[in-house]
Amino acid sequence: MKWEKLISTKRFGLEHYHDEKKQDRSEFQRDYDRLIFSAPFRRLQNKTQVFPLPGNIFVHNRLTHSLEVSCVGRSIGNNISRKLIEKYGESSAPLLSEIGSIVSAGCLAHDMGNPPFGHSGETAISSYFSEGNGLELKERYGLTDSQWNDIIYFEGNANAFRLLTHQFAGRREGGFVLTYSTIASIVKYPYQSDYVANQKKKKFGFFQTEKDDFVKIADDLGILKLDEYKYARHPLVFLVEAADDICYEIMDLEDAHKLKLVSNEETKQLFLNFFPEEEQQKKRDRMAAVTDENEQIAYLRSTVVGVLVDECSRVFVENEEAILSGTFTSSLVNCMSDRVRNAYEQIVNLALKRIYKSKDVVDIEIAGYNIIYTLIDKVINAVFNADKAYSKQLLARIPEQYETDAKDPYHKILAVLDYVSGMTDIYSLDLYRKINGMSLPSL
Repeated sequence: MKWEKLISTKRFGLEHYHDEKKQDRSEFQRDYDRLIFSAPFRRLQNKTQVFPLPGNIFVHNRLTHSLEVSCVGRSIGNNISRKLIEKYGESSAPLLSEIGSIVSAGCLAHDMGNPPFGHSGETAISSYFSEGNGLELKERYGLTDSQWNDIIYFEGNANAFRLLTHQFAGRREGGFVLTYSTIASIVKYPYQSDYVANQKKKKFGFFQTEKDDFVKIADDLGILKLDEYKYARHPLVFLVEAADDICYEIMDLEDAHKLKLVSNEETKQLFLNFFPEEEQQKKRDRMAAVTDENEQIAYLRSTVVGVLVDECSRVFVENEEAILSGTFTSSLVNCMSDRVRNAYEQIVNLALKRIYKSKDVVDIEIAGYNIIYTLIDKVINAVFNADKAYSKQLLARIPEQYETDAKDPYHKILAVLDYVSGMTDIYSLDLYRKINGMSLPSL
């Protein structure tokens, strides 16, 4: 793969349009702004990250997480940009200086396809079709194996690609009309769902409806084709993934500290483990300048993020050749130096045992699963029985952009998934209560 092709300002849906107007922003900065001002991005404000919102203690939601990932991704991208310009010279690939902008935009978009209640919502959607009331739909309506795999292995990453590129009813062609490079930077799993069904992969990157759109983008950028509807990653995917990995674990630990799931001293030590012993006392001395525990933890967290940004940048540069040849298959965080990787894995292990299995987290996952499962069941039944009185009432409240009246059963199901996955946690809970007769709108 070649950088001069991988970084492109071509816009999806506007391939043959040339804007003569002089812009103060680069094309990739325009991508960033377009995402920031979009309704799907704003809705991340009320989608659970890990912890249910506790009211008087502020913890991360999907919106704040995405903003922080974007900041970290920009830092990694700028580091890489400087190194590559030193190596190749700016004239050989003039857009190398834009890597930080592309990655920061990609980071904003990386979670936009996630349904309410995160992974619990994804599981509810998948299990409804693979083992629940929707199991009979494949045979009844003659869905192909590939179409069915899209549904039973429903994936927020593939849904994000659809959200960014699909032309919903009444909307413009090209979806968000982002640049090819920004779109490609979020596709962590550049292959179709059949590879999940064959147990070769755990996740996938695009539905059958968007597979040709992905191929169009990938071929234009010169991304290596490995098999039928299977490609190597765009190199900038590794940077978006690294920024997400960093923020996910480090910020979750800080949230757990605020919620008193992890003690102050244990949190400090977990962060101090990223530094050599001779530096740890210097960090403690600097922390002593303030007495507020949260401020002390915030200081350590910021220094740890800095270490991880530098480590991931180094790993990318050292493995650039393998990344461009499509032979590098690890994540950047897994290739960090021993001390840093060990410190990072200690936080991962603690999170798996004590944070993600805490009572509040498990309770919200159970509730979220049942809410999303029920909504899918109600709307699917309405869509496939549209002539019934109750179905007409329920379908009347679904926005017209979701084409629930599509003739093809596969597209009907995807319209339902578009509608439900786009909801916020609170909206889905409110709708769940109303359609089950548990609450009425105030008059």
